[in-house]
Amino acid sequence: MSEIESRRRFLKLALAAGAVPGTLATFGTAAAADLPHLDENDATAKALGYLADTTKVDAKKYPNHKADQTCANCNLAQGAATDAWRPCSIFPGKAVNAKGWCAAWVKKA
Repeated sequence: MSEIESRRRFLKLALAAGAVPGTLATFGTAAAADLPHLDENDATAKALGYLADTTKVDAKKYPNHKADQTCANCNLAQGAATDAWRPCSIFPGKAVNAKGWCAAWVKKA
């Protein structure tokens, strides 16, 4: 392979590789909007005390819970600040309510 052909091949590969992250980011955003909502009766949700409404958390069962703790301000939840439902790393493949809470809550950094 000549030096010119090698350069052309390198440039083609570099351009193709540069297009991949943008494509994947778009795909990830579209997929997040289509996630099913987490059911409070899901086994993992029940184990972590997930509720779609943080105001309904049992204070006796979860004494560390504070009224201002929601999925919206949890470090484990992903998505835009305006998303009512968003992906969460604790519940892969499901979306949690931004107004929800579970015992895995971690303050957003």
